[in-house]
Amino acid sequence: MARPTSTHNDATPLFIPLDLDALGQGRHAATAPPQGRSIVLVGLMGAGKTTIGRMLATQLNLEFVDSDEEIERAAGCSIADLFQKYGEAEFRRGEHMVLRRLLSGPPIVLATGGGAFMDPRTRACVRENATSVWLRCTLPVLLNRVQDRTHRPLLNVESPATVLSDLMRARHPVYAEADIIVDCGDDNVEHSAEKVLGAINTARRPLLVPVELERARYDVQIGADMIRRAGARLAPLLPQKRVMIVTDANVAALHLPALLAGLEETGIRHETITVPPGEGSKTLAEYGRVTNELLAAGVERGTTVVALGGGVVGDLAGFAAATTLRGLPFVQIPTTLLSQVDSSVGGKTGINTPFGKNLLGAFHQPISVLIDTTALTTLPAREIRAGYAEILKSGLLGDADLFEWCDRHGQAVLEGDSAMQAEAIRRACAFKAAVVADDEREERKANGRALLNLGHTFGHALEAELGYDGRLLHGEGVSIGLRLAFMLSVQLGYCPQADLDRVTAHLERLGMPARISDTGEEFSAATLIRHMQRDKKMRDGRLSFVLVRGIGEAFTCRDVPDDAVAAVLRADGCRP
Repeated sequence: MARPTSTHNDATPLFIPLDLDALGQGRHAATAPPQGRSIVLVGLMGAGKTTIGRMLATQLNLEFVDSDEEIERAAGCSIADLFQKYGEAEFRRGEHMVLRRLLSGPPIVLATGGGAFMDPRTRACVRENATSVWLRCTLPVLLNRVQDRTHRPLLNVESPATVLSDLMRARHPVYAEADIIVDCGDDNVEHSAEKVLGAINTARRPLLVPVELERARYDVQIGADMIRRAGARLAPLLPQKRVMIVTDANVAALHLPALLAGLEETGIRHETITVPPGEGSKTLAEYGRVTNELLAAGVERGTTVVALGGGVVGDLAGFAAATTLRGLPFVQIPTTLLSQVDSSVGGKTGINTPFGKNLLGAFHQPISVLIDTTALTTLPAREIRAGYAEILKSGLLGDADLFEWCDRHGQAVLEGDSAMQAEAIRRACAFKAAVVADDEREERKANGRALLNLGHTFGHALEAELGYDGRLLHGEGVSIGLRLAFMLSVQLGYCPQADLDRVTAHLERLGMPARISDTGEEFSAATLIRHMQRDKKMRDGRLSFVLVRGIGEAFTCRDVPDDAVAAVLRADGCRP
């Protein structure tokens, strides 16, 4: 066998002699396509990759490259000879090297061989450096196009119909990991090329927020139709192609069919566990039922739990994942604005007890968070406002620029502007990711991750007094709690009155809950304080609060006098 003449990043030497310097000779730097990335076409033989690729390249003013031609140029012999001499495994390694070199240069339109995208290394390289497009065709269309291709060795072994059917079963679940899927029917190739170009021009890559922790790393991916394309987003990350979905009955009716379609598209096996909607599902009894169903299904250490729903589903499913078999991989697909910017990021999971909220739980980081902005269109305005409170909280506690952004664009977020909602989610998640990275397990005695509880001590007390029965949403409690935290900070001499006035004006202008009276309920200050004293953030029997020195300047205070808290509650309308 020939001595290796090429080097690459794999540990095993490559034995195909490749002249990588021969690649791309005579090419010029081209203008970038809409997203500034190369376009890689994948699909079976007969899909039209070469013909459509040339048309796309002309339209985009890019160089067109056929990967098979470049491999033959670099190797100095035909693809068939390479297969025969070195075998498919070695050929795929050489193909990966060629594609990696091609995609490291200026943007191009690249047509790949039918088997190239099947190699995990090549898929990873394409994912990092290009936008991939699967030209999906039906069997009759492919048969019509390849019937005269006698030069294809695969088609000379068995009937073309048998060969193509087998290839479709094996390859379609992998092709479905492409960024864009375009169905190319039996119409002319010009029309197919127009469809591909239109899909490329309208496609938007997800916004990414990396979460970098000492023992874990994952991305929060934010974009439209993430639920429908969840299979493509998750397939590269799953330890095995099997997931257990935990959702509630309301969310299942809205979003489960799309999720199942996306998983099936990429060959991911799935089963579903449905829980009742609402905070009442965060109980020890429901946790026991979910974990029993996981075990009865025969989950393995590589089986991933997917939480599809709001914060209740995420907390419950995450806790079940954290404790089943001492820890299963976990994915968050939050469907409410509140869960998208709050509970889905950071790895806090848990359930409630008669003694308080989230008193049983674990830190268990997800392997991915998929945030589908289109899911927000199914939410009532009240739910959007509740989620916005958590976005606003991030600005008030540590990011004055975020508060200024909210002051300018908050109304657009509440009114459903999808671009503004995506940006608000990105900013809030990025802020929380930075806080979590600095204090993942909330171990700092001062400040750290505990700052994320700004407004929560008040809000949790209101929720607890109402029995978590839905009369007050968590985000509504936080919204009221934010103003109360500023009121307490002003009373204790930490915060200027002007900042409290500005926060109050912002909440009122956007129609957010700002006062305890906005709940329509009456409360006793003494009763609310008793709820606060059960909070898990208590230290030595003393009330602990997140207070502020101004907008964007929060700090933890471990010894707040009960009478000061009572005075604030009475000032906001509570009876003694």
